[in-house]
Amino acid sequence: MYKIGLVEDERNLSSLVEKYLKAENYEVITFYNGEDAQESISEDIDLWILDIMLPGVISGYDLIKEIRAKNESKPIIFTSARDQDIDKIMGLELGSDDYIAKPYSIRELMLRVKNLLNRSYGNKASAKQGNTEEFNGYIINYDKRIVTENDVNINLTSKEYDLLLFLIQNNTKAFSRDQILDKVWGNDYFGSDRVVDDLVRRLRQKMPNLSVETIYGYGYRLSI
Repeated sequence: MYKIGLVEDERNLSSLVEKYLKAENYEVITFYNGEDAQESISEDIDLWILDIMLPGVISGYDLIKEIRAKNESKPIIFTSARDQDIDKIMGLELGSDDYIAKPYSIRELMLRVKNLLNRSYGNKASAKQGNTEEFNGYIINYDKRIVTENDVNINLTSKEYDLLLFLIQNNTKAFSRDQILDKVWGNDYFGSDRVVDDLVRRLRQKMPNLSVETIYGYGYRLSI
């Protein structure tokens, strides 16, 4: 079950959106101001819906910045009652994935949420329940960092698991070897980027159902 963070100070609208999200079997955490939402940015929330104009000193723009500082790929949809190009441009430049202007159709918002979750986590990752997720026939237990296939444990090293997790969280996105180095090894690693090739090779051997594509001269991409 995906967890949605809804930040909306209009309580009637917030209640309606929350009702529809729950009807789609999403878990919803609702916030009515930026200060409360800010305290939960580190929680395991799969997608954020942010209103730009919020009471208090913390706006939706501020929240986008803080969410992106902690997780560059976390899906974000932002809303604004001011249907102006500057709002859309600022939000997207700060790292939002989608924008919808008020007043909006709730059904359109639900469709955007579903599509963004699928783009971000993969259509075949929609069986996510709690901290366990199915992907291409593999069951991934995030709490235990264990991957199984047909109830048989696949013995992954720590780095192999980290690479797998990074690829799944960024399914269909292309990354250079240097970007993968930064995300999996950290920016304090100064060795050759060829360690990425070796790690991908080992992961392919252990999990052949994964479609890890080579982008020659650049890097890799996981495809659905």
